[in-house]
Amino acid sequence: MSGAAAGLVLAETEDGATTLWLNRPERGNALGPELVEALDAALDAALAAGARLIILRGSGRNFCTGLDLSDLDAVSDGDLALRMIRIELLLQKVSGLPVPSMAIAGGRVFGAGADLFAACDQRLALAGSSFAFPGPAFGLVLGTGRLAGLVGDATARRLLLAGAPVEAAEALSLGLASALLEADALSAAIAAARRAALRLDAPTVAALHGRTRRADDAADLAALARSVARPGLRQRVQDYRARSAAGRAPRTNIGGSA
Repeated sequence: MSGAAAGLVLAETEDGATTLWLNRPERGNALGPELVEALDAALDAALAAGARLIILRGSGRNFCTGLDLSDLDAVSDGDLALRMIRIELLLQKVSGLPVPSMAIAGGRVFGAGADLFAACDQRLALAGSSFAFPGPAFGLVLGTGRLAGLVGDATARRLLLAGAPVEAAEALSLGLASALLEADALSAAIAAARRAALRLDAPTVAALHGRTRRADDAADLAALARSVARPGLRQRVQDYRARSAAGRAPRTNIGGSA
């Protein structure tokens, strides 16, 4: 991990479970290049240290508000496209981990942050959280196969085309969240997940993931590549930001994040 990325992900290990905290609360834990690098490295380190369960959380109020585009005016279309592809590769890594994974999400869970949540085996939504997938509004096709695998094709299409936030209770009813909890119930949920994970070995988990995942990683990556390869990617994002500001739409922190 580079010096710039150090501290962007904090790791805590207890009884075989490693919790990785996205630690950029001042930006809503938005996924900038350095945070993506740090999370990728932290996943490798947790597995190398023998983690049997990996838990993803966000420091501060929000789990993850999406793709960090705070430097949008300074990046080229090509650099922006590479950032998005790099995030898709990270999402595929999380989805294919050889150990069980859990996301615990509070606050805003938007864009690439919602895709990160969806990539985990257990997806705990805290009371008051909300979820949205605004990427299609600026031409981005990210993580669609994984989302459809959770909620079904028609519901995934509706969520992606609408782009509007859904509250935690609806996320649970759709299958996006696997549980809706108050904060005081988290300890028991984590303990139960840890006990279950310790009964499984990595080859078994990897085999189960392989047989129960319906997403096609290669197809998802190809769809994303086609969407970001269209000319004018940065301009589409800028136009989306302008529309959101003009309409006082629910903010996704794009430029900011998405």
